[in-house]
Formats: sequence, C-alpha cells, structure tokens
Amino acid sequence: MIDYLIVGCGLAGISFSEIALANNKNILVVDNDSQNSSKIAGGLYNPVILKRFSEVWQAREQLILMNQFYVDLEKKLQVKVDFKKPILRKFFSIEEQNNWFAASDKPALAPFLSTSIITKKYSGIDSPYNYGEVLHTGYVDTASLLEHYKTYLLQQQLLVQESFDYEALEVLSDSIRYKNIEAKHIIFAEGFGLHANPYFNNLPLDGTKGELFIIKAPELDLDVIVNTSVFILPLGDGLFKVGATYNWKDKTDTPTEEGKQELIDRIKEIIDCEFEIVSHFAGIRPTVRDRRPLVGTHAEYKSVHVLNGLGTRGVMLGPAMAKALFDSIENDIPLEKEINIKRFEPKNKR
Repeated sequence: MIDYLIVGCGLAGISFSEIALANNKNILVVDNDSQNSSKIAGGLYNPVILKRFSEVWQAREQLILMNQFYVDLEKKLQVKVDFKKPILRKFFSIEEQNNWFAASDKPALAPFLSTSIITKKYSGIDSPYNYGEVLHTGYVDTASLLEHYKTYLLQQQLLVQESFDYEALEVLSDSIRYKNIEAKHIIFAEGFGLHANPYFNNLPLDGTKGELFIIKAPELDLDVIVNTSVFILPLGDGLFKVGATYNWKDKTDTPTEEGKQELIDRIKEIIDCEFEIVSHFAGIRPTVRDRRPLVGTHAEYKSVHVLNGLGTRGVMLGPAMAKALFDSIENDIPLEKEINIKRFEPKNKR
C-alpha cells in the first residue's frame, strides 16, 4: 500500500508530491496532460496586487516557503526553473507615482515596494513618468518545470499517464483502492478538471480563461518584467511572453480573436515598437469566487482530499497550500478557515 495517490501533475500536484516525498511518503501520480493552465501560465510571483496596491494574502509566508521549495526542486531536477527578476510598474501619470509612494508607506507593503523611482529608459518603451519597482519578484518557467518533473516521475516509476476513472475508485473505511492500487489517501489536484469529479464537483470552482502571447520584438530592449494592464516578460532572443486576459464566461482553452485583440491593444499601451505574434495560448485558471484556494478533506470520506483553486498565483500558493494540507492529514494541524473547503458547507453541517 502506498501513502498517497495524487491525481494531477500541475503546480498543485507537483507541490503536494514534493511535500510528501520530502517526508518519506510513498506516492503515485495519475495525469493525462489535459489541464494546461499550469503549463502555459505566466509563472510570475509578485507579493503585491498592483491594480489595488494591496498585499497578496499571506505573501511573506508564501515567499519563504516558495523560495526554498524551488531551490530544492532545482537541485533535484538539475534544471533552472526559478528566475529572480524585478517587476517594474510603468507609471502613466504623476498621480500614479503619488499613489505608489502612498502605498509604499503602508507597513504591509513597505518590504515589497521600492521608494526609488526607476528612471532607466528601455528601448521600445516610452516612459515619461518612469517606473516603480516591486521587490522579491520573478517567474517560474512552468512549462519546463512540468516537463522535467514528469520525466523525473517516469524515471522513478511514479507516474501513470492516463485519464483518471472516477468509477474505478473504491473508498474504503481507512484507505482507497483504484484499479490495482491501494493507498492510504487520494489527493485530487486536477485543476479545472475538478468539475468532472463526483467527490468535489459541488465546490464553487469558477474557472477564468486567460490568453497569452509569445511575441517577437527585436527593438524592445528589456531585461526586467514590466507589468501594467498586462505583463511583458523577456525570454531572450527578442522574444517576450505577454499576458494575460481574464474571461469569466468562456470555459474553453481555445484562443479567441477577442482575446487576441485585447492583448494587442494592451501591448500597444506599453511599448512603441513593432512586434509580431509568434504564438497564442489559452488556458482555464482554477479560480474561486472568494479568491482563496480549495483545500481540505471530504466531509464523509476521510481518505479523500482536494488541493485546487490556486488561480493566478499557483507558483506562490502551491508549496504553502500543499504543506497546509499535508500537515492537516499527517499531523492533525487544522486548516485555516480561509482555505478550508468546509467554508462552503451548509452552516448546519459544520
């Protein structure tokens, strides 16, 4: 019997797999590569919500766990996936500069917002009002991470590449059986695929479609991430990742003309040089209406658990939420109310 059967190998599944393995637990991962939001994600980590100048929920704690998590993972996989890069917020007015300084005075934001205006001029960007710099930022190359992690799992014979068959799952009193596999626990970390899951499809996972570009802009000389209404992330060789849109109605992962035009318009607000679209991607982020993850144990089946709803911040949230779920299962440490799926149970059942 193994300790954990983990369904899904995106950011949530990888995070839980690593926490379990670090604690000497036996795992097996089932994944069919159907959910691509982790693969195409921007992968940015940023402790500040720049639209509202507010701190990301539990940003400090998440950054500490995240930094060590990716250091350990890079050693294990022998590949670089975590790239520390400043995020610059382009200002469009003196008023925006003033708002930045007001925000940087707040105790929660002071560690993350530089009080020095960045006046450097980047070829291809007109920036008469300059930039503000967010600290402790960067990006994870999620596509490379997923590729190398799956290769590692295959080498260790820890990955079953198939669609999960919910009808083949048998929940026993203190364990589960799936086909010929017996496990003490099953972790569902299948992203937007949760909607097909009969154990957790009652949870309010909305799903938000995001579209991204890879563009080629040889005249754009940029070695930092610029973030306004979209982010522009340098990839090298004149290539940049640009995103992302937010669509709450369309639940397909097909790129659209509407999304394409929205990205083009927003790019033109930031840069003033020519660019061409090399690739156009779309994916469904697993989002929740209260903007908190879905973490916890099934109300009836104590061996059945969920780790989902990481939304747009999976790179930062994944390690912390996986640790919280692991500690809940193994050490009886209660989950925080903000993330516990019990928050969606009828009050008379709590």
